[in-house]
Amino acid sequence: MDNYLNKIREKINKNEIPIGTHIHMRENVITEMMGDIGFDFVWLDMEHTVFSAEVIQDHLISCRASGLASFVRVPWNDAVLAKPILELGPAAIIFPFIMNVEEAKKAVEACKYPPKGKRGFGPKRANDYGLMNVDDYLKVADSSTWVILQIEHINAVKQLDKILSMDGVDTIVVGPNDLSASVGLLGKTNHPEVKKLIDEIATIAKELKKPFGTSIGYNLRDIKYWIGKGVSWIAVGTDMGHIISSAKKTLQNTRQIISGYKLFNF
Repeated sequence: MDNYLNKIREKINKNEIPIGTHIHMRENVITEMMGDIGFDFVWLDMEHTVFSAEVIQDHLISCRASGLASFVRVPWNDAVLAKPILELGPAAIIFPFIMNVEEAKKAVEACKYPPKGKRGFGPKRANDYGLMNVDDYLKVADSSTWVILQIEHINAVKQLDKILSMDGVDTIVVGPNDLSASVGLLGKTNHPEVKKLIDEIATIAKELKKPFGTSIGYNLRDIKYWIGKGVSWIAVGTDMGHIISSAKKTLQNTRQIISGYKLFNF
């Protein structure tokens, strides 16, 4: 099943930056819209939403229909939580709050079949609902879903060279807010101490030639900052944010137009 991960890889190989956006709402038509608009991927968040595996499946169907790669963040670094998502065949699976080498290894093992890992066999949508030959599926299964580790704690930064050197870690994503919290500066992502950690992450990733991405809100200054740091991919803005921003602009502009007219009194 084509999950469009190769489109992401091809862009990065051509020194282009794939652009995604975050999905926090249940309605999978929103994901379809994001694909039609032209985003490269969507970040489907199970960590901070009420998304179930059924909801994720609906969004993945919309991804396939609109040519989007799907990055799914599971709630925690737990093989039990990751397994049903892997069976759906997403382009990438994101493990939050990786703290050290041991946790990174645990995440990788959850995604790889033996002998590389400990994943149990039972694909569903990932092998076209059984239409794909088992041998053919096993040839590509371990490489068909990116393993993304979220680096959002100073402890992980201290072990980042070892984490990124681990076989099976495809890319990392920086979580600026929780990273700032880990040094007692929650929300102060522009603080020099936090920026120093981000610089360190970027430097190590570049030295080890591993792609790294970031997950941020829609802010032009922040986008320029992260592009300047050399990110390989970027997830920016949210479905809720897009709706609120556009709705506020629509309301404000309409009010402004109305205020310039003398209204008819009945």
